[in-house]
Amino acid sequence: MKQLAQNLRTGETLLLNVPVPLARKGCLLIKTRKSLVSAGTERMLIRFSKANFLFKARQQPDKLRLVIDKIRTDGFWKTTRSVLRRLDQLLPLGYCNVGEVVGIGEGIEGFMIGDRVVSNGPHAEVVCVPVNLVAKVPRNVPDEEAAFTVLGAVGLHGVRLLAPALGERVAVVGLGLIGLMVVDLLRAQGCEVIGIEPDGDRRRIAEEKGIPAIHPAKSAGQSVSEQFGEMDGVIITASSESGNVLSTASAICRKRGKIVLIGDVPLHLNRSDFYHKELTFQVSCAYGPGRYDHAYEEQGIDYPLSYVRWTANRNFQEILRLLDNGLLDVKPLISGIVPLENYSGIYQKNNRSLGTLIDYSGECKSDEKIIQNPANVLVANKVVAAVIGAGNFACMTLLPALHGKCIKYIASSGGLRAAELAEKYGIPFVATDYQKILGDNEVNLIIIATRHDQHVSIAADALCAGKHVFVEKPLSIDFRGVETVKTAFQNAPRPVSLTVGFNRRYAPHITKMRELLDGSPMNVVITINAGYILGNAWIHDSARGGGRLVGEACHFVDLVAWLAQSHITEVCTNALSTRGSMHSENASVLLRLANGSVGVVHYFSNGHNGYPKERVEVHSLGRTLVLDDYRVLRGYGFERFRELKTNAGKGHREQFDKLFECISSGREPLMPLEDIWNSCRAILAARDSMWAGGWVKVS
Repeated sequence: MKQLAQNLRTGETLLLNVPVPLARKGCLLIKTRKSLVSAGTERMLIRFSKANFLFKARQQPDKLRLVIDKIRTDGFWKTTRSVLRRLDQLLPLGYCNVGEVVGIGEGIEGFMIGDRVVSNGPHAEVVCVPVNLVAKVPRNVPDEEAAFTVLGAVGLHGVRLLAPALGERVAVVGLGLIGLMVVDLLRAQGCEVIGIEPDGDRRRIAEEKGIPAIHPAKSAGQSVSEQFGEMDGVIITASSESGNVLSTASAICRKRGKIVLIGDVPLHLNRSDFYHKELTFQVSCAYGPGRYDHAYEEQGIDYPLSYVRWTANRNFQEILRLLDNGLLDVKPLISGIVPLENYSGIYQKNNRSLGTLIDYSGECKSDEKIIQNPANVLVANKVVAAVIGAGNFACMTLLPALHGKCIKYIASSGGLRAAELAEKYGIPFVATDYQKILGDNEVNLIIIATRHDQHVSIAADALCAGKHVFVEKPLSIDFRGVETVKTAFQNAPRPVSLTVGFNRRYAPHITKMRELLDGSPMNVVITINAGYILGNAWIHDSARGGGRLVGEACHFVDLVAWLAQSHITEVCTNALSTRGSMHSENASVLLRLANGSVGVVHYFSNGHNGYPKERVEVHSLGRTLVLDDYRVLRGYGFERFRELKTNAGKGHREQFDKLFECISSGREPLMPLEDIWNSCRAILAARDSMWAGGWVKVS
C-alpha cells in the first residue's frame, strides 16, 4: 500500500510503498476513501523539517539543553551522530481519515466489516486505529464532509473549554479550517461571533457565513471594542510565529473574559494584560479527554459518561451529528480533491488552498503483509536473520550493531518504520505479520526488539518453529513468561539456541575485567545514573514495560553474575519511597551468589545528567577494578595491569559477532541456558523483594 511521510532531517515528503498494517487487538483496520490535509499542522511540520539545524534548535529549546548536557558527558561527535539518527526518521502525515472497515481486531464490538467510519488515521491506503478514535459515519454525510470530523472535534473541544453562554460575544482569531468550523459551532450555540484573519479569501468565506471578519491590523487597541463591543471570550485557532496574537486577544477581551488557545502561537504572556482584567487563559489539547491516554486509546477503556460527558470519541460523534443535520457546513472549505499520487503539489510553499482532500479510489491489496524491495538483493549466508520490531532501539542501536550481517526481513505492526529502516539498511523484505516470516525456511535466526510485553509470545513462536532466537532484554516481565519460553525451547523441533540481549558481558572492558579476575569471591558494585523518564512512558506500565527495574536494571544483575562467575541465589531490594509499587526508578539491589560473592546494583534516576551513566567496581583479594562509562578501566593491585583507555562501547556489536559465529559454526550456544534462567529469575525476584521487603530466594 502507499503512505505519505515526512523526513524530519532532509525535509523530503515521500510517498512510500509499505506493507498493510495488522489489525491489532482493540483496533480496526480501515481502507481509506478520503483524507483531509490539515494545512496548518502538516505545513508547519514540513516547514520545520526543511529548516536548518539552528532553526530546529531554536524551536525546541528544552531539547537543545539536553543535547548540550549530552555533549558534556558523551562528547561532540557521539552526540551529533545520535541527534542526526533521531532526526533522520519518517513521521506519518495526516490525521483526518474516512474509509471502510476491512479488519476487526480482537476484543472489538459494535463494528462490522464494511462499516463507513472516520478516524485519526494518517494519509495511507489502509490504516489501523484504536477503536476509541473511530466513529461511524451517518448515511447522509458524504465522505468529503466526514473527512472534516477530526479537525471539527479539535475545534469543538476548544469551544467546550471556553463554555460560552447563549448571546455571548466571541472572537475567533485565525480563520483556517478549524477556525471556520469553530465559527459554525459558536453560532449553533447562540453566540455572536467576530472573525480576525489576515487572508482575504478566508475573511470572504466567513462573511458569506454571515460573520463579520476583520484584518488583525485593525483589531488592536479599541477598534474592535468600538465596533463590536468587548469580547466575552476569544478562541485562538491561528498558527503564527508572532508574539502579538495573545496581546491582541487580551486587548479585545472584557474584564474577567476567557481566552482558549487551540492553535500554535508563542506563549509570551504580558502579566499586566491579564492582571488588570483578571483574564483566564487555557490551552486546548487535541480532540478532548482521552487523547494521549494509553488506557483510553490503546486499551479501549472509555471514560464513564456520568463523569466525563464529552470524550474525544463522543466529540467525533457530535461533529458527525452536526454535519448530518446541517448545523455544521464544511462544503465551502473544500478547495479541491487530488489523487494520492499527486501529493507533491499539496505541500508547495505557494499553495494557499484551504481544505484539500486526498482521494484513494485506486486499487489496494488490503491483505498485503510482506513487500519486497527489488533494489536490495539477499546474499546467501549460513545465518539469515529477521528483525522483529522497528522502534527507537532497533533504529539507534540494534541495526547499526548488525551492520554487515545477513538480514532478510524487518517487521513492525505498522509497516512504515520497518519500510524506512529496510531502505536505509538494504533489507530485502518488509513485513507486518511476523508469523509469515516464521514460515520462511531460509531464515534461521529471529531477532526480537519489540515492546517488552511482546517478547515472550514471539520468542516462543519462533522457538516452536525451529528458529534460533535473540530476544532483547528483558526476556519476560513475569515468571510465567520465563517458563513459557523455557517450555518452547524444550519442545523445539530441532536443536536451536536462545540468547538474551545482556550485552554488557561482551563489552571489551568487561571482557578484560573477567580475564583479570579468577572467580574468587568478590564484591561487585554497579552504579547506574539512568536519568529520568516521564511517568507516562510505556516502560513504566506493568502490562507493557514491566517497570525500569525489570526492563533496564536486568542488564546489571546479569553483569554481576557474569563477573563473579557464579549464579545468584538470593536478592534483596530497597527502593526510594516506592513500597508496593513496581515503578521504582531509584532502587538498590543486593545480590548473594553461590560462590560467596556479593553484588550491589544501584539503579537511580534522580542523579545529575552530567554524572557518568555507568560505573562498575570490583574488589577481590586485595585488588580493585574500576570502570567508568566504558571509557577507562583502572586496575589497583594487579602486577601487569594499570589502565585501559578506549571508547569501545557496551558490547552490542561484539555480542552479535559472536552469536552469528556460534550459529554458523554449530558450536555451543553463545549464552548458557542456566545463565539466562538465573539472571531473568533474579531480576523478577528483585522486583518481588521490593514489594515484600527482605530477602527473596531465586528458585
